[in-house]
Amino acid sequence: MEKLIITAAICGAEVTKEHNPAVPYTVEEIASEAEKAYKAGASIIHLHVREDDGTPTQDKERFRLCMEAIKERCPDAIVQPSTGGAVGMSNDERLQPTELNPEMATLDCGTCNFGGDDIFVNTENTIKEFGTRMIERNIKPEVEVFDKGMIDMAIRLNRKGFIKSPMHFNFVMGVNGGISATPRDLVFMAGSIPAGSTFTVSGIGRHQFAMASMAIIMGGHVRVGFEDNVYISKGVPAKSNAELVERVVRLANELGREIATPAEAREILGLN
Repeated sequence: MEKLIITAAICGAEVTKEHNPAVPYTVEEIASEAEKAYKAGASIIHLHVREDDGTPTQDKERFRLCMEAIKERCPDAIVQPSTGGAVGMSNDERLQPTELNPEMATLDCGTCNFGGDDIFVNTENTIKEFGTRMIERNIKPEVEVFDKGMIDMAIRLNRKGFIKSPMHFNFVMGVNGGISATPRDLVFMAGSIPAGSTFTVSGIGRHQFAMASMAIIMGGHVRVGFEDNVYISKGVPAKSNAELVERVVRLANELGREIATPAEAREILGLN
């Protein structure tokens, strides 16, 4: 079985210090959290950025500052900026970090409800635009899917040339309005992707470590971090993203799965 790639989604766009005081906002805080997660075993830093007051932004220069600060502390880490941004942002806003030519970036493959009255909008033309940009800039997309239909969309657009093979998927499990975080549904999702593809699993909230355990057993990869969950156990806030990564490392060790280094992650994902 392949070694396990751990992604740390260190801050997200929606979670705040009111949810957990350790959620990073500033460039220094983001770089520090990234370094701790990297040292704990994460090969990929999934990156949203904030203004110093916590306001989510897709500003290219803010991404540049954060990415440079992370690379100073973790030179070989894979930094994967989000093009999801935050609910309500325009396509042009969301695409700004691709102008920095990262190795990877996220590519959301469908529209979904996002709690309350929020809708996370990704039309077919949006997906095509984002996919084309990533091909032009030689950026490996992580295909973000919240439901089975988004896998089907990715496969269709792959056949039309908007997403290159082999595809790497991130199954986001347990979002209200998306697919549930159950073993049955994870097996269904994993069985629906093309041969030769790879996948990561992101369990939301209380589902984080149950889904991580399933992914480890099934030969997939794992994403943890404050973007998806701010607790290390029920009612106990995590002290850092590293604490969440460390728990995945312990689970992997118990289940006989070795942890991939950044170099090994690049080989598994086919990054240049």
